[in-house]
Amino acid sequence: MLCALFEMKTLCCSSAPSTLIGHVHGSSFSNSALALPFLKTSSFSKASTKLRVGVTKASVAVEQQTQQTKVALIRIGTRGSPLALAQAYETRDKLMASHSELAEEGAIQIVIIKTTGDKILSQPLADIGGKGLFTKEIDEALLNSEIDIAVHSMKDVPTYLPDGTILPCNLEREDVRDAFISLSATSLADLPSGSVVGTASLRRKSQILHRYPSLTVQENFRGNVQTRLRKLNEGVVQATLLALAGLKRLNMTENVTSTLSIDDMLPAVAQGAIGIACRSNDDKMVRLLLQFNLFVFNILIMSCCIFYVLYSFYCSIFARHFRGSVVQAEYIASLNHEETRLAVVCERAFLTTLDGSCRTPIAGYACRNEDGNCLFRGLVASPDGTRVLETSRVGPYAVEDMIEMGKDAGKELLSRAGPGFFSS
Repeated sequence: MLCALFEMKTLCCSSAPSTLIGHVHGSSFSNSALALPFLKTSSFSKASTKLRVGVTKASVAVEQQTQQTKVALIRIGTRGSPLALAQAYETRDKLMASHSELAEEGAIQIVIIKTTGDKILSQPLADIGGKGLFTKEIDEALLNSEIDIAVHSMKDVPTYLPDGTILPCNLEREDVRDAFISLSATSLADLPSGSVVGTASLRRKSQILHRYPSLTVQENFRGNVQTRLRKLNEGVVQATLLALAGLKRLNMTENVTSTLSIDDMLPAVAQGAIGIACRSNDDKMVRLLLQFNLFVFNILIMSCCIFYVLYSFYCSIFARHFRGSVVQAEYIASLNHEETRLAVVCERAFLTTLDGSCRTPIAGYACRNEDGNCLFRGLVASPDGTRVLETSRVGPYAVEDMIEMGKDAGKELLSRAGPGFFSS
């Protein structure tokens, strides 16, 4: 297992948050340096305005892997898009700030894992397997102990988790609203009839068409943020909607023409939330390792000094190899934002009840209201936007109550929608 760790192609975090060194898991680069482009745009001015090209803090240079002799305490698995890397860096920085031993050089490594969803961009997600395609390979790396923790955009995480993994931590949630971006209009309402809006989200498509049936939505408008902005700049579409949370994490809010209110565009379940997953058997690993250490120590204490030297070598190499897995639950527990975690649990209970997939336009948002209670709003829609059903719940901001609220709201909408609703 130790050999596998040294052979694994990893990306080592540097002290600068804008640089990453190494190989991509499952693939390699012949380039000595590959800069990922990023498109900066000004906010709305006039039709002739173009999006500028610059460099984002989340951009990375991928170089040939340098020789490493230090084994990382924590290996963070992530997708390789600029946004995914920005989220991994945010997680890394919070870990370093909370634990002094993780602030040491080489203590944290970032491992880029290319998922099937990243490789296949020519087809809608629903046609190639749904949201799980953005997490499957990362989950496999986690279960194979190739990484210690996985950083996910929670809206991409399926309602089920693979056996052997848990998701006990959510970072504090970013702004959940959607951003409207256009070079020729200030809002959706300002777009002329027949204008094309690009989005790969059925949730956005159905809500756009419900309110503005004169607009056209280009489906399968996929790619990372930079790719979508480039297509907008090239005139492929007249407008697009992007999650404001992602633009903030990429320091790209200057691209925003206007921000849609929650009333105008209910967000996706868990939008703006980052989740951190780990293996569920790490507590068992802790106990087994401690028992084994105690057994070895008792034997060696009665042996000659040479065995003691060997044991010390074991402690520095073998135990260090396991340290990332052994203490990772403790590490990530320190990052959890409980208010966010409870909101995500509520929303995902709603989604689970609806048995939602990428083929079903579903939106859900839970937050704390002025009275300190949980306000949940849920929505289901037909793909063409001709029917939109909404509901809401208010109750105590406590996990069991919020789970029940999400489930109850889902059951209500299922009943109101009736058979065949999502295929209409």
